[in-house]
Amino acid sequence: MNNKMKLLAVSALASSLVITGCASTGGTGSVANNQTAKKIGIGALAGALGGTAISKATGGEKTGRDAAIGALLGAGVGAYMSRQEAQLKQQTAGTGIEVTRDPQTNNINLVMPEAITFNVAQHDIKPGFYQTLNQVASTLKQYDQTTVQINGYASIEGSADFNRTLSQNRANAVARYLVNQGVSAHRIDSYGRGATTQFGSTYEPNRRVEMTILAPQNVN
Repeated sequence: MNNKMKLLAVSALASSLVITGCASTGGTGSVANNQTAKKIGIGALAGALGGTAISKATGGEKTGRDAAIGALLGAGVGAYMSRQEAQLKQQTAGTGIEVTRDPQTNNINLVMPEAITFNVAQHDIKPGFYQTLNQVASTLKQYDQTTVQINGYASIEGSADFNRTLSQNRANAVARYLVNQGVSAHRIDSYGRGATTQFGSTYEPNRRVEMTILAPQNVN
């Protein structure tokens, strides 16, 4: 089988995984379920292409096999992250936290605005935010094959050095809280981004934390 035929076969496999995803999530009658199946299919196709690229780059003679393996792994990761995304959205509903998933990488991003996280010029987590973080921590422990990147931000008011330190302290505070709730410290990296990214139309919304849950390459 030549490489073109192999790629067509892998594409067919990815398509079949999308159909399987539709069946396992309740059929084609639900918009939400269809979106989930599409995301899983994207993961399958991305995995297939990744497997093909790696095989070719390493001079492999079994490109079709490697692409098929990549498709299966990609579909598994897509489903894994889709379930986690749905759970996080349910847990954070009504809190002001925005939960989105990148269809290309499968990474999940949580934007935690200043209204529920920190006071002006402070890095102590607001007590009202504890319960939400407890729920996020619970999900992170359940889906323990991911890693987490926490980015802290400050407003553009004040000096750059102060804001950089403040934003790092905010990221560290959230990371420390998650660790105290049982999330492994080895899975978490925290970064202070200062005021390098303007968010919204006013200064205040920059006082926030963004958490990116990084998809694993495969799931066990």
